Order: sequence, then structure tokens, then C-alpha cells
Amino acid sequence: MTQLEKTYRFFQIFYFFTFFSNGALFPLLAVFLEEEKGLNGTQIGLIVSAIPLVTVFMQPVWGALSDYTKNPRKLLLISGLTAGLLGFVYPLLTGYYPLVLGIVVVAVFQCALIPLSDSLTLNFVQTHNKDYGNIRLLGSVGFAVAAFVLGRLTDLSGSITWIFYAFSLAILLSLFTLFHFPKRGQGVTVSFRTGLTSLFKQKEFSLFLLANFLVFGPVLANNFYFGTFLLTAGGTLAGVGVAFLLAAGSEAPFMKFTQTIINRVGLLNVLVISGLVSSGRWLLYFFEPSTTVVYATTIVQGISVGMYVPAALLFIRDIAPKTLQATAVGVYSAVGNGVGNAFFTFLGGIMIDVGTIFVMYGFFALITLSGIGLLVYVQRLVRSENLLTVGG
Repeated sequence: MTQLEKTYRFFQIFYFFTFFSNGALFPLLAVFLEEEKGLNGTQIGLIVSAIPLVTVFMQPVWGALSDYTKNPRKLLLISGLTAGLLGFVYPLLTGYYPLVLGIVVVAVFQCALIPLSDSLTLNFVQTHNKDYGNIRLLGSVGFAVAAFVLGRLTDLSGSITWIFYAFSLAILLSLFTLFHFPKRGQGVTVSFRTGLTSLFKQKEFSLFLLANFLVFGPVLANNFYFGTFLLTAGGTLAGVGVAFLLAAGSEAPFMKFTQTIINRVGLLNVLVISGLVSSGRWLLYFFEPSTTVVYATTIVQGISVGMYVPAALLFIRDIAPKTLQATAVGVYSAVGNGVGNAFFTFLGGIMIDVGTIFVMYGFFALITLSGIGLLVYVQRLVRSENLLTVGG
């Protein structure tokens, strides 16, 4: 095995363990706060929403630090080591305010892992003509495996605290791969504010952020509400774990072939197709389908997420200046994973209170369609300006 192939494998291992940590913690965090800490629904909602809100502010900062220092590996090591160690401490906290402060501090460092590794990975695959999807798919596998394994482990042991131990251990294991990562050779000499100003002057970049907010925000909110939806539709708690396994697991094979599909139909066409699949799925849920249909539809997440995520990152890479790529990825992650997640999770809860969870999904379908309309407009802009290097 050549050094290039070894580096490629270490990237895959990093993504597996990083997303394993997410899959171990986030699906059961609300349950932990309720059963182990005795918090009420409002308190839990505020703690859970703090994670994407921290992401909004911190991911662009981590991206800018990476561009400025030219040392994303060191930043990954610092953020990962800190988040991993804090994960062991968090279950020991007692009281509402310490739990809020604790999750904020964990999120400050944990939110750096994905955008920094994405930026480094994109630079690697671009330099060596490799496929990002084949690396990122291991993340989906890790998330799926963790959600299933931790669901079983906490059920058999009777303790939900295991989710934090698995979270921390997975992050710490991922850090061993960093010593085999390449260093990125380019940096910036501009300030964070100047970099952001330069990015937002690009009409295509700003419009894509808005489109991504509308299309991918509901996808992330669905991760929070899908268990409730399945139970409302007649499913079981055991079935929720299986459904998450099917949904997250379906992303991997689609990610493997995303680059091939992009080469055939075009980058933005892939984004539009993925958005249409998401909108169709939400519309189907509006009509209160049977649990059998719901289980069957989980596999379309392979298209709506497995194809969308790598295509969106490739688009950001192509339209952002080379010296601001990590900053651009950080801003993209903050808007989609942060603002979009927090906004639609909060709005979804309101819609469930005033209507039903089925009405919420009908709203998600309409919102996603509006995002698709923006994507089509962005597609026309980039075609007219010949901005893309990967299938327009």
C-alpha cells in the first residue's frame, strides 16, 4: 500500500470515529437529560438547541483560524482532545445551569471537527484526484453503527451514561489518525472580517447558503423529530433504532457513487435531485403513511443526504477563493448545520404544539421546494459565469 493510499484510509477512519461519536451522543442526549438529570421538556429543548446555536458562531471562527494558521491538523488535535476529555466530565455535572454551560463548552470544541476535517479532506481529494464521497461515507456508517449499538447497550445496561463514554472514546481514537494527515500548504493573510466580506460579496455563495438553509435545515430537524413521528405513526422504540440504522446506513452507498453521478448529470443537478427527494419524503409524511411505508422511505435518505452533502461541499470548494476555502466551509456548516438546525427544530416544535407532527412535515415539504427554486436560480448564475470546475 502506497503512502497516498494509507493517507486515504486514515481519512476514512477519522470520519468513521468522528461520526460514531455524533451517533452515540446526539440521538439519546434528550433522553439522558430527562431520565438521568430530571429536566423538563423546556429545559431539555434549550440545552439541545444550544449545540447548533454554538455551531453558528464557532464554525466560521474555526475555519478562519485554519485558513490563517495553515495548520488544521493542530486545530483538530486541540479541539478533539478537549471535546473528548470534556465528554467524560459532562455526566458528572448536576443542576440545570452547569448542564447548559457544560454542553456549550463541549459544543465549542466539538463543532470544529467536521468543518476542519472537511476542508482538509477536500484539499486532499482535489490535489490527488480522489473521491470525497468514498471518504465521507465512512462517517455515515459510523453514525449508523453508533446509533444502533448505543441504543442496544443503554437498553441492556439500564444506563444512558454510556453515550458520553462512547462519544469521548470515539473522538480520542479518531485523533490518532491525524498524524498521518497531510499538511495543507496554503493560508491567508487577510483578517476574518475581510474574508467573510469577500465571500458574501459573491452572489452565488450567499444565495446558496440561503438555499442550503431551506433544503437541509428540515433534514437536520427531522433527525430530532423522526422518532416522535414514527411512534405517532404506530411504531415502537426498538423500531426507531432500526429506522435510524436504515436511514444513516443508506447514505454510505450513495456517497460512494456521488462523484460518478456528478460527472454524468452535473453538480447542481445532483443538489436539485436530492432536494426533490427530501421534499417528496416530507410530503408523504404529511399524509400519515403506515409504519411499513415509513420504514421503506428511510432508505431514500441515501439520496437526500448521501448525495447532497458531498455535492454541496464540492460546490462550496469550487466557488470560494482557494485562500478562503476553510472559512467558506465553516460558514456553510454554520448556516446549514447551525442556523438551519436550530431554526427548523424550534419552528417544528411550535408547529407540533399548534397542529400535528404531520402538519410539520407538510410545512417542511413546502420550505424545501422554495429552496430548490433558489438552487435552480443559482445554477443559472454559475452557468452564465462558468464558475464550476466539477460538472455544472
